[in-house]
Amino acid sequence: MSLDGDKQKEVDSGEPASRNGPGMMSRILNTVGLPRLTVGGFVVVLFVLGRIMGLPLTNLLTNSISRFGMNAVMVLAMVPGIQCGIGPNFGLPIGLLAGLIGMVSALELGFIGFEGLMLSMAIGAGLGALLGIGYGLFLNKVKGQEMMVGTYAGFAAVSLMCISWLMLPFKNPELIWVLGGKGLRMTISLKDTFGHALDKFWNFQIGGFVVPTGLLGVVFILAAAYKLFEMTKLGMAMDLAGQNERFARAAGVDCDRMRVVGTAISTALGAIGIIVYAQSYGFIQLYTAPLLMAFPAVASVLIGGATPSEASVSNAMVGALLFQSLLATTVPVAQTVVGGDISEIVRLIVSNGMVLYALTRGHGGEAANG
Repeated sequence: MSLDGDKQKEVDSGEPASRNGPGMMSRILNTVGLPRLTVGGFVVVLFVLGRIMGLPLTNLLTNSISRFGMNAVMVLAMVPGIQCGIGPNFGLPIGLLAGLIGMVSALELGFIGFEGLMLSMAIGAGLGALLGIGYGLFLNKVKGQEMMVGTYAGFAAVSLMCISWLMLPFKNPELIWVLGGKGLRMTISLKDTFGHALDKFWNFQIGGFVVPTGLLGVVFILAAAYKLFEMTKLGMAMDLAGQNERFARAAGVDCDRMRVVGTAISTALGAIGIIVYAQSYGFIQLYTAPLLMAFPAVASVLIGGATPSEASVSNAMVGALLFQSLLATTVPVAQTVVGGDISEIVRLIVSNGMVLYALTRGHGGEAANG
């Protein structure tokens, strides 16, 4: 009497054949992560819908890649914060303010083009690191409440700078209000200075799909540099302090110092991130503009597979691409369906919905954090 196919498989493999299917699905979910599968699938559906409705696919792809390049550095800034143990850096606006100061300072000194862009990054990153050290020392006093305290610290810094933007002694007529002759404008154009400097650097087209080579190059250079930092003794000590503080202390790691180091790197990356964003956007936005910019960055890194206690560069890159692709495709598709201009409403619904989804989701996947 011969065994049927399923029973023969059980005998050969030593496990029930009925487990093969669910086991494979479980491995895929553990590797890729349910959030990334869900968001990635939704993005693909939106691309298909956009194509059916007659939207140019090349435009959707170009917008997705451009938005990824604009925001990826700010998402990358979440990684050192999570690795050092402070969790997602909701105090990112502190770093963004440092970057804004760097840009207006470079313009005040008369630097334009790549020189102005590089000087902005140097001033912003340096100031961001200094502010990050102070911010990290402050967070060491409120362990366990970093996300809530960080949010209010960012809000307070933005509010303080709203007053400072009006009082700082800038004289460049392109920066200050025309009436009164003092105080920085709310929006400053970068058209004649270093606007789109990275986007246009060595960019090329593939059938109508524009590849912003310089913009993507800066993103990947910073990502590779941080990946190399992770391999150093300091980087590994910082990661160990964030994952298991008790074990790190037993191994002789100064966890409080590692938290300060991680916070300083995160804040400096935030400063560079807003500069990359502003040059691609074409404008500097001051006053309350940086107030809520930490939330999409946090949502992106969590969607990419990170958790509040563990993150990697790949989490940041994948999350930024998924989140920005979702925004870039949802708005035009929704406008086509409704037939009116609801771009801002759709953007707020999608971005805040993704923040809620990311903060309430489960673990993003084991392999994602490698």
